Amino acid sequence: MPHDPSAAPTRVQPAPGAMVIGGGPAGLMAAEMLLAAGHPVTLAEAKPSIGRKLLMAGKSGLNLTKMEPFDQFLDAYPNPGPLRPMLERFGPETVRDWAEALGQPCFTGSSGRLFPEAMKASPLLRAWLDRLDAMGLARHTRWRWTGWECDALRFDTPEGERVLRPGATVLALGGGSWARLGSDGIWADLFRARGLEITPFLPSNAGLLVDWSEHMTRHFGAPLKNVTFRAGQMENRGEAVISARGLEGGGLYPLAPALRDGHALVVDLLPDIAVETLAERLSKPRGKTSRSNALRKALSLTPAAQALLMEMARPLPHDPQTLASIVKTLPIRHAGLRPLDEAISTAGGVPMAALDGLMLKALPGTFCAGEMLDWDAPTGGYLLTACLATGRQAGLDAAAWLER
Repeated sequence: MPHDPSAAPTRVQPAPGAMVIGGGPAGLMAAEMLLAAGHPVTLAEAKPSIGRKLLMAGKSGLNLTKMEPFDQFLDAYPNPGPLRPMLERFGPETVRDWAEALGQPCFTGSSGRLFPEAMKASPLLRAWLDRLDAMGLARHTRWRWTGWECDALRFDTPEGERVLRPGATVLALGGGSWARLGSDGIWADLFRARGLEITPFLPSNAGLLVDWSEHMTRHFGAPLKNVTFRAGQMENRGEAVISARGLEGGGLYPLAPALRDGHALVVDLLPDIAVETLAERLSKPRGKTSRSNALRKALSLTPAAQALLMEMARPLPHDPQTLASIVKTLPIRHAGLRPLDEAISTAGGVPMAALDGLMLKALPGTFCAGEMLDWDAPTGGYLLTACLATGRQAGLDAAAWLER
């Protein structure tokens, strides 16, 4: 809804250039593009420090991107259409070049995932902030955006309330998970109060809640390695961990969209063995060997996989063909995905239909980037790459707006 600037209160202060709200990867990349185009940038971050979620994600190894052919890379996104042009301009190779230009040499792991040699996120973030500071970035922490006042932006700051009117605004406010690190999703209420459309947040890259029986307790923390998970039309081969609350891990996370839609989950415990071969093994006479020992030898399952089979399919059928089919398509009873704030990321947010490029149609001069946009991606470098790519594009678009 348009507003008459003359109706704004006199306490509104002009802010030269652009404001970027949110100090994660998308916000920092937007700020870099604006600064490189010669525009002053003020960055506001609600938390006491910049890049808290990035630092947490990089604690055990910062997975920057996935080095693979572009069409294969794009296929990892459930709805890649709106992201495609941005990822074409800032895809895996460009992410690698960008990180190395910050003095962070990278290496590609056996799975194709790209990591900085330092592994952690902190050296890269320090180098990035040093470069942005040298370019003239004015950054403020503990500045929480509290909404609009006419056409200006209102902030709670340590010095009291500030109301600023920049020439352009980039919002990079994150999704609705990991609230303690800044992605609390509260901004969605500010959008609704302004009459802006929001798609409800949904958990993504989240563990699965399973109510285990007591016999599974000794397997908590054990990995299920090299299995294939399937839900609906989606499947993924990888690893998951049996935890006290259910299942979690990179092998399971990419199936979140199908699980959210209510599709059943099955797991192939032996993806390299055909069902006919497995049935033939199970048909062999066992002589004096107990059935449990014969099954253990015939299936060669890890203790964790065998426990999962017994948990979900006990009593096991005696017919070899039926049992082989169960091993290959073991149904997993569960209570859905973990709660929103326990998810690694979220779907939902600002719908792409509400944007012209990355600018809000209802608020010309205001651009959105990163996880606050309604897109989805699995872990493995895809999330971070899209955050950087959308932040870059939002910064370029905001710079073009200022120049017009």
